[in-house]
Order: sequence, then structure tokens, then C-alpha cells
Amino acid sequence: MAKQPGNLSSLIRDKLDIPRDSPEIYEAGWIVEAGDGVARAYGLRRAMAGELVTIGEKATGMVFNLEEDTIGIVLLSSDTEVKEGDVVKGTGRTVSVPVGEGLIGRVVDPLGRPLDGKGPIPYDRVRTVEAPSPGIVDREPVRTPLITGLKAVDAMVPIGRGQRELIIGDRQTGKSAIAIDAIIAQKGQGVICIYVAVGQKKSTIAQVIRSLEENGAMGHTIVVAAAASELAPMQYLGPYAGCAMAEEFMYNGKDVLIVYDDLSKHAIAYRATSLLLRRPPGREAFPGDIFYIHSRLLERSAKLASRLGGGSMTALPIVETLAGDVSAYIPTNIISITDGQIYLDSELFFSGVRPAVNVGLSVSRVGGDAQIAAMKKIAGRLRLDLAQYRELATFARFGTELDEATKARLERGKRVVEVLKQPQYQPLPVEEQVAIIFAVVRGYLDDIDVEWVEDFERDLLQSLRRHPDLLSDIRNATDFDEGLESRLAKAIEEFRDKFRGTRQGDKPSGPEITSRIQPQGDVERQVVEGA
Repeated sequence: MAKQPGNLSSLIRDKLDIPRDSPEIYEAGWIVEAGDGVARAYGLRRAMAGELVTIGEKATGMVFNLEEDTIGIVLLSSDTEVKEGDVVKGTGRTVSVPVGEGLIGRVVDPLGRPLDGKGPIPYDRVRTVEAPSPGIVDREPVRTPLITGLKAVDAMVPIGRGQRELIIGDRQTGKSAIAIDAIIAQKGQGVICIYVAVGQKKSTIAQVIRSLEENGAMGHTIVVAAAASELAPMQYLGPYAGCAMAEEFMYNGKDVLIVYDDLSKHAIAYRATSLLLRRPPGREAFPGDIFYIHSRLLERSAKLASRLGGGSMTALPIVETLAGDVSAYIPTNIISITDGQIYLDSELFFSGVRPAVNVGLSVSRVGGDAQIAAMKKIAGRLRLDLAQYRELATFARFGTELDEATKARLERGKRVVEVLKQPQYQPLPVEEQVAIIFAVVRGYLDDIDVEWVEDFERDLLQSLRRHPDLLSDIRNATDFDEGLESRLAKAIEEFRDKFRGTRQGDKPSGPEITSRIQPQGDVERQVVEGA
């Protein structure tokens, strides 16, 4: 076609009519300093606190500090991917994680990315890691028990759905073990569990996951892993990400149990991040808002009102103490936020009493409201017997002469201690806990040798399992009345007579006693605690 003036003008008009993509408009800045998991950027005048930003081609970060000329950014990807001069773009949204049923049974990082090699996670919703906690009028009192399967906890330090119960103690005293047993005990109870590992070795996290799988608990559990090898900002985000995942289930009317293991390392990660970004240090070099980061996390746990679906989120934060000092900075902060604490005593632990719950320092501010009727009726006597035994045992060490009543209390106390011992990975249904505790506080074990208590308990529970109607009535009864009590007492008396006739005459001695008092499961409890 000849290039005539008319043809040329029509070609130009055709070209101008071609639709073009609208230009991409964004506010940008650039990195002026980077390293150790943080960066400082110039520009981005409209940046928001907590906003997600992209850096260069593939790195991401979160706005942490808003200063006069620059912004402080914590990196959510490898700091080797960020260098000075990289362009920083704001996204206009805060950090979010995927939520929903697709996460159950999976191991993810604090951004919801899979770590278990099982492929991508299906999801259709995301939630921001930071969210306001439910208001006062949106909550209900905690009344429904959350059964942990541990006699020492369910009887003396009961936990309710929606409660925040701190687990506190020195290193390697069984803190993680209690939390793992509680997760295992939720199998078939309709409770979704989330285990958040903060600052732990990868080998320890892998061992916890293996324990959950072997005991059939991964089918209702999500593991959020922020290992010690991760950048401090990722360790800081871990608990908030796990809480966001739990909130999705809670606001849909479901019950959730979330374990933060542990908040001591979480506080240390936050301190490291804050100091790198030059926030002013306070007591023990922690920033001034260290209390607030834990209060805004734990306050998101609640029992929602029925008009909001009646869901609940129960939190079991773990805190590590040094030489039993519960008056240190972080422990006292979290004690003041939670609804009670389970204190684990290293002296009890190494003497073979496991779980090593110190009854005198442990408390649940929900109390009997979170217990079934049968447990509520008999547990008060258990705590009294144990407290009297601890006090009298101290005096008995001095070799003073004791009257018969005191000797009887000491003997019963020894049996109470034996009954409360429990190997790991063997949580008990609450009705079976009631049966054995009833037996010891009512004196049915007083004439059973201490070294036979473990066998008595095991055989008694096997015998009672042949009476499922009795166990069902104990669990569901609204009142542990005389009729139900007499049925249980009769079953225990019948078994005790048979037990004394077949076992009591063959009293073990020497190494056999030691093996009975410290079963293999207790050795495993020490291993799982990790570093």
C-alpha cells in the first residue's frame, strides 16, 4: 500500500486507539542500611506501622519504626537478599497469614508457608497477624472444662476453655511435656490445637512433631515453627501468626487450644529486634513496651458469647525461669496477664515426681468452675491431703516422735504422691482420674504398699473399664450424689479385695521397686523438654 498522506494519518489514529495498561503508581523509597535481620529505608512518607513492604525483586519486610526521615523495617526473608540502594515499595496492607481447615495436620512457618514437604496449603482466607482482642461484652465466663488428661492438673489446677494458664518452671522440668500431653488428650474432644515453637532447636521441634504423630495428635494440630535459626523478627511474629490461625476457628464457633513454647525466647527475640532498630532499652535491656506485646497477644484468648458463636481459644503460654526465680521481669509480667499458673519444681522433678507440679505455688483463678461435678467434689480433699503431707514430711525429717494420726497422714500422703505420678503420652479420661483419686482420698489405698500403688491403679482402671455405664455416669453427672458414690466405692472395694489376695503377698524388692517408681515414660518426659 502506498504511503499516501491520508493513509498515514489513519494508521496513526489506529495506533492511538490501541488500549494500553494503566501505569503502575506506587510510593517508593530505598534502603540506606541493612543487616542482622533489619533494614532502614529513606522515603515512604505514607508508610503505616506493621505494613508489609517489598524490597528489590523478592525480599519482604514489615514496617517496625516510623521516624522523622527514615523507617525501620524488620526483614521477613533472608537478609542476604537485601542491600543498600534496593527499592522499597509499600503494599498498603499489613502482614497476613493463611487460615482455615487446610492448615490442620501441617507444619508451617510464621508466614504460613509449609515446612513439612507435603506441598502447598489450600486456603481461601487470610487474617492479619495483629488483631484487636474481643471486647468485654463479647465474652462469657469460663465454665467448660478443658481436660488435659493429667491427674495433677485436672484435679488441682483445672483449666477451662477460654482460659489463659501459664506453665512456668526451670529448664528441663517438663513444661513442654505437659503441653504436649494436653494436645494429645484433645483427640476426639472436638478441640483444634496449635503448637507454636519459638526459638527452639529444629531437632527439638522435629521430636515434638514425631511424638504428636505417633500418638495420633497431628490430625487435629497445627505446628507453627519459628526455630532458633530463624531471624529474630520471624521468631517475634510466630505467636501472633499462630493466634491469627486460632482466631479463625474461634470466630467460627469452634474450640481451640494454643501453646506458646515459649514466651521467654519470644521476649528475647523482640529485645534483639528492638535494640537493632535502636529503640530505647529499659529494665534488663527490654524495650518499654515488652509488657504490651504479651498482653495484646494473650488477651485475644477468650470464651466468646453465644451470640458470636460461642467459640473459645485456650492459651497455654510457657515461661522458663532461672533457678526458680518467679519474680524476674518476664515471669511477673506474664503471671499478671494470665488466669493462673502451673509451677513445675525442679526438686520434685529430679526426685521422680513427674509431672512435677508444685501445689503450693500453682493456682487456677477459674477453679472448680472448670471441673466436672465429680472431680470438683473430691479434688478439694486431694489438695488438702497433699498440702498436709508436704508440711508434715518436713518435720518428719528431723526424726521427731510422731503420733498415730500424723503417721497415718504421712502414709496417705505418700500414696497421693504416687497416684499423681503419670508417665508421658498417657493422658487419662477425666472419669478414670476421678476413680483413682476417689480411691486414694477415701483411704482405699491406705493398706496397699506404696510400691504397689502403680500396679493397683493400672489394674483398677482396667477393671472399671468393664463397667462403661459407671464411668459414663461419673463423666456426665451434674451431681456426684450418694448413689453414684456408693456404686464407685463398691466397685473399688471389690477390686481391692481381689488385688490384695493376688498381688499383695508378692511384694517386690530391690531393683524392681526402683523400676516401678520411675517408669520408662518419665525418662522420655525429660528428653522431650529439649533446650
